[in-house]
Amino acid sequence: MTSTKDTEGIEDAEVIEDAEVTEDAEVTEGIETSVPFEAGREGYASFRIPAVVATAGGTLLAFCEGRVGSREDFGNIDIVLKRSTDGGRTWGPLRVAAENGEHLAGNPAPVVLDSGRVLLVHVRNAAAATEAAIRRGEVSAADGRRVWVQHSDDEGLSWSSPTDITAQTKAETWRWYATTPGHALRLTSGRVVVAANHSLPPTGTDNGTEGKYDGGHCLLSDDDGRTWRLGYVDDNPSGYINANETTAAELPDGRVYFNTRNDSPAPGTRADAYSHDGGETLVKPFRPQAGLSAPVVQGSVLQLRDPDLLLYSGPADPGYRALMTVRASTDDGVTWHPAHTVDGLPAAYSDLVRVDATTLGLLYETGDFGAYETIVFRRIPLTALT
Repeated sequence: MTSTKDTEGIEDAEVIEDAEVTEDAEVTEGIETSVPFEAGREGYASFRIPAVVATAGGTLLAFCEGRVGSREDFGNIDIVLKRSTDGGRTWGPLRVAAENGEHLAGNPAPVVLDSGRVLLVHVRNAAAATEAAIRRGEVSAADGRRVWVQHSDDEGLSWSSPTDITAQTKAETWRWYATTPGHALRLTSGRVVVAANHSLPPTGTDNGTEGKYDGGHCLLSDDDGRTWRLGYVDDNPSGYINANETTAAELPDGRVYFNTRNDSPAPGTRADAYSHDGGETLVKPFRPQAGLSAPVVQGSVLQLRDPDLLLYSGPADPGYRALMTVRASTDDGVTWHPAHTVDGLPAAYSDLVRVDATTLGLLYETGDFGAYETIVFRRIPLTALT
């Protein structure tokens, strides 16, 4: 295993094994919150794109992108993480899980295997390669979006060297590419499913930045991440539904439910689809899910088994990234209702995790005056959802 980046000299980050460096959780009416990441601290101008998993031993791993120089989606970006051994009340020192020199490593998609190993699927590209330039075809394959995987066998304390799996997971014609954001999925069969998205080359006079060239797909591994292949691919250049950032959950009957950000002008900003074969194919292409009122933004889904609830987290204001809300479905995603509203503040990306038998965890971007000031972890009693 390779060790994580040395954090010596980084503000507020003590390089002490699992030292707890954040303040105690704020408690309000049984709901506890803590702040693992705050913009402008610990050597990073901004923290974005949260993902969270619970290890086999119950440790929470909170991942995000640590953006060195700015809040932009390109530049020098690392995948950083913090560990919590007390259910998200406090967090240990910042660690770097994946880095790409002075370039970009981002879109963390972590998943915990039956063995306890934590896989981290993510993407890399050159620092100067913006999304628009990649979508226009102005970036070489070497400098564009590539897919990598690495693992940890000690619950996030150290990480293996990364392996490039682009040839197994990305069609040669695709330009833009992104995994999740948020946690990936391990099915009861043991299969790993990583929801992802891509863009197609344009036709006619288009330049490739148009939303209608967005498409969705997923990555599949049946051998704990040693080999990978593409599952379903959903392209729709007509522009009715164009899958973008996608999240997945396994329903109690074994179907896989996919929920996606929709960037096209179709009804609503969310769409969903189902798979009967573990993500190999979709029963039908993505269709509008107007029951989830939201701005254009990423969201997260999580299936609870006790109680039997499918949950979705994301901003609920239809026109602005604000009003973080957890919504619930008792009919496998057909209809939705609000289950827990956090507050009316700005808020953007999020991820859900089952903390323990009685607690849900929500890791999300928020702030008083903008959605990207902090990444907050919120412990929500399951009784608050029902």
